[in-house]
Amino acid sequence: MRIGIPKENLLEEKRVGLAPAGVDSLVRAGHTVYVESGAGEGSHFADEDFSRTGATIVFSPEEVYKRAEMLVKVSPLTVEESEMLQEDQTLFAFLHLAVGKRTVVENLLKKNITAIGYELIEDETGLPVLHSMSEIAGQLAIQVAERYLESYSKGGRGILLGGITGVAPAAVVILGAGVVGTSAARTALGRGAQVIVIDKDLNRLRRIDQTFEKKITTVMANPYTISRGVKFADVLIGAVLIKGEKSPHIVTEDMVKQMKKGAVVVDVSIDQGGCIETSRVTTLSDPVYILHDVIHYCVPNMPALVSRTASYGLNNAALDYIQSIADNGLLKALSGDPRLASGVCTFKGNCSNESLANLFNLEYRRLRVFPTN
Repeated sequence: MRIGIPKENLLEEKRVGLAPAGVDSLVRAGHTVYVESGAGEGSHFADEDFSRTGATIVFSPEEVYKRAEMLVKVSPLTVEESEMLQEDQTLFAFLHLAVGKRTVVENLLKKNITAIGYELIEDETGLPVLHSMSEIAGQLAIQVAERYLESYSKGGRGILLGGITGVAPAAVVILGAGVVGTSAARTALGRGAQVIVIDKDLNRLRRIDQTFEKKITTVMANPYTISRGVKFADVLIGAVLIKGEKSPHIVTEDMVKQMKKGAVVVDVSIDQGGCIETSRVTTLSDPVYILHDVIHYCVPNMPALVSRTASYGLNNAALDYIQSIADNGLLKALSGDPRLASGVCTFKGNCSNESLANLFNLEYRRLRVFPTN
């Protein structure tokens, strides 16, 4: 199969679709891999690193899109990228179509693209590809918050996250006890912060209690407890995820107005629209803004801050799915692997994701795949 890895250009993305190790695996299996020149630079992978594995370096995105049968990306498609797609291609990426533009979805359908969203691939343990990025985002959320709590930053409270003897640590309130929330809680606890995790799922809260031996305070989510937690927080981490859907605003603007002056909000849910009403998308080069005296950090591709680690993590989590299609063909791979099939958003000109169909008022057709010999 011919596989293309274009250079990412959305939101200063520095990750790359596959690391050289993944390309090597595909080439050894007899596949042809086209890598756009400079695609790995943000992760410190040179063109030579890819060419040594047997990849073919090409020098324009148009060439990658025209040559490839399957495209492997990281960031959601831009409208321009969706227009470069060729008929009947397969696409892997963190698509986040629920917060994307209708034109992108229409181009996927018009061109019969099999679009597979990494964030939707699901197995018995959860969302395995998204899991690797969520682990990173949870750790980074605390690193980022710690930096902006400092006095020299844009109005930070001047608080040491872990405090010192006789001086209280920062209060870190985390909304959501999933992978991001758990990773953030572990990191904050390790730094000595006072950590509170709020979630509506009692089983998740029990798991937090057991994992951290009751060193973290767990609270059932409802408007009252969320409002109290937000007001108490020096750091507020938004880590709410509803698979394939736009995140609900569980923190209102009125709640934000009650926060401490110089408190820090890190809305990790911003890639799905954000769970805090005052959140708006920021970028790696201009990551924060102040609203109601509260510092907001709302970068949707946070793992790009550690792009080399993130690229390796994505490679490790996604390669088996990519290799399965390359080795077995699309139909056989999808029919034989319900995990992979669960990530399909569009297939043969139809919308095969019910949430997406409802959002954009499209006809929904359940994915039905019949392998051919």
